[in-house]
Amino acid sequence: MLEINKIYNMDCMDGIKLLDDKSVDLVIIDPPYKLNISKIKHTTTYNNYANDLLNLKDGFDLKVLDLLIQKMKKINIYIYCSKRQVKELLEYFMNKNCNYEILTWHKMNPSPLINNNYLPDTEYIVFAREKGVRLNGTYHTKRKYYISGTNQADKKKYKHPTIKPLAFIENHIINSSSEGDLILDCFAGSGTTLVGAINKNRNFIGFEINKEYYQIAQERIKEAFDSKRQVSASEEKRNKL
Repeated sequence: MLEINKIYNMDCMDGIKLLDDKSVDLVIIDPPYKLNISKIKHTTTYNNYANDLLNLKDGFDLKVLDLLIQKMKKINIYIYCSKRQVKELLEYFMNKNCNYEILTWHKMNPSPLINNNYLPDTEYIVFAREKGVRLNGTYHTKRKYYISGTNQADKKKYKHPTIKPLAFIENHIINSSSEGDLILDCFAGSGTTLVGAINKNRNFIGFEINKEYYQIAQERIKEAFDSKRQVSASEEKRNKL
């Protein structure tokens, strides 16, 4: 078993194989999407954003899911995906007799990459859980949709084109795990899921193949742990007064 509460700079297929079978309580992943985009020559903010997504547009191999199932105690997974991937993911988990939901993130200020399409203002999350896996949470954390801006500040700060809202990720963590559980993100990007795990008192393991994103995630993890220690120290000091 790998050391927990760390991110590893390695390919997810290699990293997952190093995990013990039946060791992971929850998986949250944001793998490459299947997107219908091509190189745009004219330079604008939105065209640059589209070009940043080119390396992510071909999706991911579903063999990753076969490996993840071996490592989860029971199937309990959130997968961020494009509309084009929803059908194949649902079919995959329906064949495993899982319960499922389709959650959505609605963006108030989407990019105007419309051409002959509707605005790209909605992202999809397929949530699948094996029978017997409990869904916790509250009235507020269990909504099937989340509305926010497109994380421009986080994109600029953490230099990742598809960064997700921390608050929405934390809802997944609250709803589908307990304190002390082990959460895996094998497409960790800039580390949002891992920061959410720290904030909600869960353990984590992350994999990220891109060196730049890996280093950014390392910094975010350190900041999150430092912040948590400061809060704990302040609470301990107040309790002694």
